[in-house]
Amino acid sequence: MLPKLIRLSRLAPKDRQVAWERYWAGITTTGPLGEVLWDSGNDHELLGYREALQRHLDPGLPVVDIGCGHGSYTRGLAAFFPQALGVDVSEHAVERARSESADTENVSYLVRDMTAPGAGHGLAGSTDANVFIRGVLHVLEPADQAAVVNNLRDIVGTRGTVFLAETNFQGTPLEYVTHLGATPRDIPAPLERAIRELPMPGHFGPLELSRVMPPEAWELLEDGPATIETNPMTGVAGASLIPGYFAVLRARS
Repeated sequence: MLPKLIRLSRLAPKDRQVAWERYWAGITTTGPLGEVLWDSGNDHELLGYREALQRHLDPGLPVVDIGCGHGSYTRGLAAFFPQALGVDVSEHAVERARSESADTENVSYLVRDMTAPGAGHGLAGSTDANVFIRGVLHVLEPADQAAVVNNLRDIVGTRGTVFLAETNFQGTPLEYVTHLGATPRDIPAPLERAIRELPMPGHFGPLELSRVMPPEAWELLEDGPATIETNPMTGVAGASLIPGYFAVLRARS
């Protein structure tokens, strides 16, 4: 299976923005049994974060969902905050998110590369905002992670709080795809598509957090293990659940 994985991964565009745009341009179905690898099709994972969100994030501020994709989490967050803004580097992702959110009044979307200098400035208008970021940092190189974090400071200001949840699978890439249901005879279609079209994922846990959001710059309010729920591509119990990590942080002045 390893040679096939290597061949597939070499097909992915080297340019991150091109890769994500091409990926979302080819997606035709989302939700239950859709084509998006990290879309479980339900709000179970988000509801698992609800208590931490309510403990730490100001419910009177808007929330910005970084890397929103087709907007499933943005729409869920709109139930907890007065406004929810989804941001994604892919124009096709934002177009789909807008289409799928037509019935949600307090949701909006914007195309923006959050690794670009100054991308966070004025993103939520003239107010501070909370930030929700799931499954983004673990697919970025360290320099791009640092660039995103710099922009998060502009978004949260003095009153906003960051909630992040990331994949933290500690095995090899081969062990990772095997966990998700790949076998020598078959790779589930959503997984194969992600391998073929997107950047190679890494993992993000406490060590990575301390490097990119050091304690002298960010106050860690809460953290711990999380379970990242993905597309249920097989009938194997637990195959769609990935070990993850969550953290809640506030910028130090």
